[in-house]
Amino acid sequence: MSFLYIIFMVFVAISAYWIAPDNTPNANQMHLSIHSKPPGFSSKILILPSSSVHSVSEELAIDSLKWVDKKLFFHAQGTPQTYFQPIDLKRFPSNLSFHEIKEQYIKDKTFILGTDKYGRDLLSRVIIGSRISLSIGFIAVLISLLIGVLIGSIAGYFGGITDKFLVWLINVIWSIPTLLIVIGITLALGKGYWQVFIAVGLTMWVEVARVVRGQVISIKEKTYIQAARVLGFTNFRILLKHVLPIVIPPLIVISAANFASAILIESGLSFLGIGAQPPVPSWGGMIKDHFRYILLGKPYLAIVPGLAIMSLVFSFMTLGNSLRDALDVKT
Repeated sequence: MSFLYIIFMVFVAISAYWIAPDNTPNANQMHLSIHSKPPGFSSKILILPSSSVHSVSEELAIDSLKWVDKKLFFHAQGTPQTYFQPIDLKRFPSNLSFHEIKEQYIKDKTFILGTDKYGRDLLSRVIIGSRISLSIGFIAVLISLLIGVLIGSIAGYFGGITDKFLVWLINVIWSIPTLLIVIGITLALGKGYWQVFIAVGLTMWVEVARVVRGQVISIKEKTYIQAARVLGFTNFRILLKHVLPIVIPPLIVISAANFASAILIESGLSFLGIGAQPPVPSWGGMIKDHFRYILLGKPYLAIVPGLAIMSLVFSFMTLGNSLRDALDVKT
């Protein structure tokens, strides 16, 4: 079940801009007049065509339109009933009548999960935010595997001074709190989600290296490894062909756990303001923007992204436990 949910979330992340109601870059279409609306809220939306090729269409939440002396006016939601604002007719194709404009450029829009404090569609932000969480999990796990497998296999296979030095390095990194290392690397590389990807990956290789080292130490004494040495196989071939394939099952379990940890770390960094930067949607950043609303009677603004984080992390942890039982991994 956890695996199916993860596959579903991967599909959502890949097709985010096709299935999100707001498919503008980063789902950043703001409607300030209808901010912090509850789930299921509906509004009339006036679409103003973009004024240039490189810009996106603008949307206005309105109550009504009126045509006076060949001029178009709209009444925005949340403004006094008598306050109408003009619209530049040059934004629309020429020779359109009032009724044609109403039919073609006004639509009824329902915000399934409501709107955030900037009037953006919360559902779209959550959907597109899944890309950040899944991307950082994948990249961080990939980086940790590359570094951890390399260091762990070298330390376990060659032993001696090399092993002592690499074990010392592993213990030093292990003794420093992960969040502090990530914050330090992030501040050194600058703010942004790519920097967070690298920072998280560079701190998660330690556990991988420890497990790989222990496995390699036990495997290298096996009879078939001794036979490979007698046959004159190179150390690289022995490690690649005969040792590392045996280490794959525990690595799969560790990768699932590290995937969940990476999602939590990224969410924490975004909550602290040093992760993905606005307007890029991040589940941790969405909680940061709205956690005060829990006390203001609109807790769903923070609970929805929180549930998204919890469900995805829980799925990866459950998947890791299931894989451990299925593969009978002993670490």
